[in-house]
Amino acid sequence: MRSICLTLPTNRHCPDTIAALGEEAAYAADHFDVDVHLLVLDSSAPEDHAAHAEALRRLAPHPRITAHHLDEDVQRDFLERVTARSGSAKPELLLDLMLPDGVSYGACTNRAFLVAAALGCESVHRRDSDSRYQSVDGDTVFPVHHELLSLGRRAADAEPGVTESDLADGPRERRVAMVGGSFVGELSVDIARIRDADPGVYHDVVSLWAPEDWTPERKRDLVEESFAGAGTEPFTADHSLLTVVDPMRVDMCNIAFHGETVGERVPLPPARDTIGSDYFLIHLVHDARLPGVLHNRHIVNYYTGERRTGPGFLAYQTRFAKFLLSMLYFHFVYDRMAEAGDTLLDEHGRARPAAVAALARESTGLDTAENVRRLDALDTAYRRLGGPYADFADLLAGRRERLLDEARGDMADFALLTEAWQGLVAAAKTTPPVRPPAASR
Repeated sequence: MRSICLTLPTNRHCPDTIAALGEEAAYAADHFDVDVHLLVLDSSAPEDHAAHAEALRRLAPHPRITAHHLDEDVQRDFLERVTARSGSAKPELLLDLMLPDGVSYGACTNRAFLVAAALGCESVHRRDSDSRYQSVDGDTVFPVHHELLSLGRRAADAEPGVTESDLADGPRERRVAMVGGSFVGELSVDIARIRDADPGVYHDVVSLWAPEDWTPERKRDLVEESFAGAGTEPFTADHSLLTVVDPMRVDMCNIAFHGETVGERVPLPPARDTIGSDYFLIHLVHDARLPGVLHNRHIVNYYTGERRTGPGFLAYQTRFAKFLLSMLYFHFVYDRMAEAGDTLLDEHGRARPAAVAALARESTGLDTAENVRRLDALDTAYRRLGGPYADFADLLAGRRERLLDEARGDMADFALLTEAWQGLVAAAKTTPPVRPPAASR
């Protein structure tokens, strides 16, 4: 019987989401031949952590579900042991990249990959705390249904479990590396108020994540498509497509990766305070022509209030600005990965870490002039909006050089972590996530 890791990284109050995740775990265990490790990586405040612990205690017992609730102290202890055993000459730096002081969307999922490896799980199935499941005719629509039908199977063998397939012959012999859906509801990036206030400014801002040399038409198409997920149409009936999945069609709140093919081979970029940094593997799977399944069990996206007022607003807009700056480097890597194609894989159809690390390191030599122009354009756009956006523009103006340096440094960190990743995974497989009581500090 295979084991899977259904994981929720969180830094906010979300006991209802945890209760729903428990229901998804029960669905998986009841409908598939799997043991489920339900993993909550909790970086929230003590009172929220206590509410999450209570939500986990209230889950109905199931013989094939094991819940793991790891706060940052436990996570740090696990990572200290893993980095020390990894054979790296820089264990302290790796620890900082795995559990940084600040929000890192990539790092929290990387921690899930390592804990999953420690638990003997074949796959990682990620959900987010600011999302919920759809339902139809009173039944909850769980994405894990499609994930477990196909993930890790040879693509040709997975075909009977999907609605349709458009795979060419070559990828049909590879294993399904990723299964994902998207979301319905609010935009995945909290910038709808910019769109509502001034559609022209919204276009100018969102188009900044496109490569600078794109035509106005391509940028306009990107703006119309960006961050909207699957729109607003509710789920009515299942549809799944076995394909090389378009990265624009899936979201990290609704995703599963096969460990041996992808998650145990290449990590996510550990950039601090940068939205979108956790989408890299979706592009790698696509560019390497690894099979995936795109399904329509979309998750409902919503926003919590803290990112729209005061310090939360400034922090979120900083993450968005850093996302725009990161694209200078990511577009370079994505273009080179698309050119590399099948050579991104080894003879077993697994992602090659060395190939990815080399491209990430090469990107750090790029001229930053394009990013300077991005900051200029962002400053102009936000000052046109006025109010809190103008205040953010003032904050941005005082941090320009630092932000430019951080964007380049984040890619250098990603290259280093990718080079060390297989050593970390191997160490994790011999390291229990929680020390036995007799060995506790």
